Amino acid sequence: MLVKDLMSKEVVLIEPTASLKEALKLMESHKVKSLVVNKKDPHDAYGMITYTDIIKAIYAEEGDIDLLNVYDIYKKPALSISKELDVKHAAKLMIKMGIKRLLVTDNNEIEGIISMHDIIQILLDKIKE
Repeated sequence: MLVKDLMSKEVVLIEPTASLKEALKLMESHKVKSLVVNKKDPHDAYGMITYTDIIKAIYAEEGDIDLLNVYDIYKKPALSISKELDVKHAAKLMIKMGIKRLLVTDNNEIEGIISMHDIIQILLDKIKE
């Protein structure tokens, strides 16, 4: 099975200048646990911000996130893979890097996102058969 068969094509983008409060509201409204941080220009890299990143920031700031923006805490570049890659390689990369999701890109443009949850869901569906 290939990454393109499992990836989610609906990716929620946020600008690096957005506040953490805006990021949380966007995550809540789209029911996602991560956001892709948009590139500044065509030769830039995408980033990613997750619930974990936000919780760590809140803890470090002792609950005060009013002055923090996405660019203060997001990870850039976000790890990305090709949609033509076998899913087992995506899973291996996630395990090796200790991450739960990867961007799927083609020619440095976002195509989708694949998560550990997507991969586990396929395994669970096969068990039910």
